[in-house]
Amino acid sequence: MSPTLNPDAEFAYGAGLINPLKAANPGLVYDISEADYVKFLCGEGYTDEMLRVLTKDHSRCSKHAKKEAVYDLNLPSLALYVNVSSFSRIFHRTVTNVGLATSSYKAKVVSPSLIDIQVKPNVLSFTSIGQKKSFSVIIEGNVNPDILSASLVWDDGTFQVRSPIVVYGDT
Repeated sequence: MSPTLNPDAEFAYGAGLINPLKAANPGLVYDISEADYVKFLCGEGYTDEMLRVLTKDHSRCSKHAKKEAVYDLNLPSLALYVNVSSFSRIFHRTVTNVGLATSSYKAKVVSPSLIDIQVKPNVLSFTSIGQKKSFSVIIEGNVNPDILSASLVWDDGTFQVRSPIVVYGDT
């Protein structure tokens, strides 16, 4: 875990230092609910019985559960496994403003030239605390990578909200 080996890689940061003051006031958060996890597990092939063991309630899987649900689990990190040389995947995410009431975050993507990453929209403007905004991250490439690392940073001039992006596959 040395930044000298690959200074831009997501895995090169080492053990790191956490700033508890910044952690307590992040600017944006990726909210997630139990229903989101249920949808994800159903997409992963869980049966109603398996699901109920975890949820301890009467949760059921929709007949329309998609295998792609893993890509839309509202986590800040994005991971994409590819086993072909040409790929394209869209991730959907929603953030909640917990920073300044009036703020505008601009997306900044840092990625290797082997992949193309687009964020739509690339600016999120908020008018109140608690307001939610959705966006899509499109990852495309023409390579079958061992592992490629990138990041998305939402920046409003006060807060920088970073999401790691990893594309990996079989070489």
